[in-house]
Amino acid sequence: MLIIGICGASGSGKSTLAQELCRSIGDRCIVINHDCYYRDHSHLSFEERCRLNYDEPDIFDHDLFLEDMKTLLDGKPITRKQYDYSNHRRADSDELIYPADVVIIEGIHVFYDPRLRDLMFLKLYMSVEPDVCLLRRITRDINERGRSIENISTQYLTTVKPMFDKHIRNYIELADVIVAHGGKNARIVSILAGYVRHELG
Repeated sequence: MLIIGICGASGSGKSTLAQELCRSIGDRCIVINHDCYYRDHSHLSFEERCRLNYDEPDIFDHDLFLEDMKTLLDGKPITRKQYDYSNHRRADSDELIYPADVVIIEGIHVFYDPRLRDLMFLKLYMSVEPDVCLLRRITRDINERGRSIENISTQYLTTVKPMFDKHIRNYIELADVIVAHGGKNARIVSILAGYVRHELG
């Protein structure tokens, strides 16, 4: 099993690239979103959960994510982890995810844990202008997560941009390949998919 990590800023096109690459590789590939592994803070009130920093590395359950990746590498299924962005709570299911020849994992801090990086066959970093990322984030958060412009603006200024400057922008140094122009870069998708299929034999 080959694990491909895709990292970069919020709104940089990580999910799009993951889906496009998975589609190009074919049925032997699955995608797992690191955002599904936010720690569960159900003991906090909704207002308290809203005030958490969802862009810092420690907000993710890195140990659980690593455990699930190792389970897949051992040829065993894992249960699907999910997250409810509207209520800021985990929403896991009993659905099983079975091992595949290629597992693409994507998220803003997917390069954070060196134990996880050591499992990656290929590390991709999305290099996209911050203003483009912000516009994409605004569109996504309004249309898919029910957020207001005020909420998006506050979160961007208080957590998103500071955490990008402190952590995420530096992950580029850990990448094997730097991807420009977002997730719909057809040429890079074709090149990467061909490389992966060659490695699979």
